[in-house]
Amino acid sequence: MSNYQWPNGARLALSIVVNVEEGSEYNVKDGDKGMEPVDELQVHLKKPMRNYGNESNYQYGINEGGPRIIKLLDKYDVRATWTAAAVSLERAPYLAEAIRRRGDEACSHGHRWIHQFRMDEAQERKFIRDAADSIEKTTGKRPQGWLSRYLLTEHTRRLLQQEGYLYHMDDYSADAPFWDSVNGSDEPMVIVPYALDSNDMKMWVAPSYTPEAWLKYAKDSFDVLYQEGADTPRMMSLGLHLRIIGRPGRIWALEEFFKYVSSKTDVWYATREDIARHFIEHSVKPEAN
Repeated sequence: MSNYQWPNGARLALSIVVNVEEGSEYNVKDGDKGMEPVDELQVHLKKPMRNYGNESNYQYGINEGGPRIIKLLDKYDVRATWTAAAVSLERAPYLAEAIRRRGDEACSHGHRWIHQFRMDEAQERKFIRDAADSIEKTTGKRPQGWLSRYLLTEHTRRLLQQEGYLYHMDDYSADAPFWDSVNGSDEPMVIVPYALDSNDMKMWVAPSYTPEAWLKYAKDSFDVLYQEGADTPRMMSLGLHLRIIGRPGRIWALEEFFKYVSSKTDVWYATREDIARHFIEHSVKPEAN
């Protein structure tokens, strides 16, 4: 049995995570050595050339997908955490405005949506700091959380601590927040774990994975965690992308999920910062090393 409870005795903290990567991906026009490798058609050449088709697919997320997602979040009064690459918000200011208007959270997804594992410590520190500075400028608030483009370094958590970040997301090992050690630091850090299995990205990497399958998986995940939440605090992460779930043939599945969970009681629709702060306040922090 955990030593804390969610606010108002909620059984489940539901964390909707909207990834904003569009406009920050790899592109030779931004000085990168090659094109963005993540493509719905899985077209990727090492030749340093622009992939105009894939660029337009990402732009679709900004033009069409984003407004659809915002409309549903408003309709069902669902708070969200926007894991945003900072440059994406600079280039699509309507998204930053929506985050401010809704009182949502902007979590840092890097300065751009690029890998940081190739960076040395000084470069990574600048990458982390530049992201925070930019997001604070576009949304009015400094980000408190961090999600890497999957690959991180042994320095990442320590640098996040030193730059004032509250929590870290690059972990998939649990269904509730926890304290974890930080390499090179005496102070532990709050981990608010993420989930890949319920992520809509599956519909890009596995073409046979339909919106129907994604919706069923999301509902089944919710049901199990909701049931377990009667005995111990549980958290569900649902990862979304503007260019993926925002398509006409997929957006309906997100609305069906919102309809389903809105019929349930004792669900806390929380940002990840809310979850981290509640956990810090009500859990037992391990002693410093």
